[in-house]
Amino acid sequence: MGKDVKILGLIAVAIVAAAIIGSYYYRSSVQSERKPAATANSALVREDSPTLGPADAKVTIVEFLDPECEACAAFSPTLKKIMSDYDGKARLVIRYMPLHPNSVPAANFAEAAGEQGKYWQAQELLFRKQSEWGERHGAPASAPKPDIKALFEKYAQELGLDLEKINAAIRENRFAAKLDRDRRDGQSLGVRQTPTFFVNGRQLARLNEADLRSLINEELKK
Repeated sequence: MGKDVKILGLIAVAIVAAAIIGSYYYRSSVQSERKPAATANSALVREDSPTLGPADAKVTIVEFLDPECEACAAFSPTLKKIMSDYDGKARLVIRYMPLHPNSVPAANFAEAAGEQGKYWQAQELLFRKQSEWGERHGAPASAPKPDIKALFEKYAQELGLDLEKINAAIRENRFAAKLDRDRRDGQSLGVRQTPTFFVNGRQLARLNEADLRSLINEELKK
């Protein structure tokens, strides 16, 4: 009888130990899943990325976007308002995740405009006129293709850009490596759709103004 009690006792101890170990690994796994990406991760911020706001801002917002993405264009005014409300406290960093047919030439145009000091004006114009140059979601295959070159030349004139310099940058494929790098960085971070936001390295789970503001406020309180 005493021997049976000892055996049962050892089994009980083994079960408790297994439960404790299992609980420990479960907690470690959950914490690992919730752990945000490191803010210093070079895949998030690159030195040559377009930025808006002070470099020493407490909060860095990284947006992976596609100029041809309808959701990016739709959310742009909201993001603009957020940046205005957090003026001096937040910095916006733009990264590219080209997923649509005309997104690469559009990103090239924005970057070329940036060389003349008008990146943000070009981005805003591209979003505003997206229906002219972008392929619309659900549009029939028979829909006429836009003349991207002619449209972008027209936009360059509207922005007062040096058209010869714009065409030279695009002809030289000057920003191909940058766009390629951004795409790879985005993929390494798990970016699968646009826009995707990171706030001090923490990915925004749901695309809406309230959640983005909440994440920014959490980081400001730290």
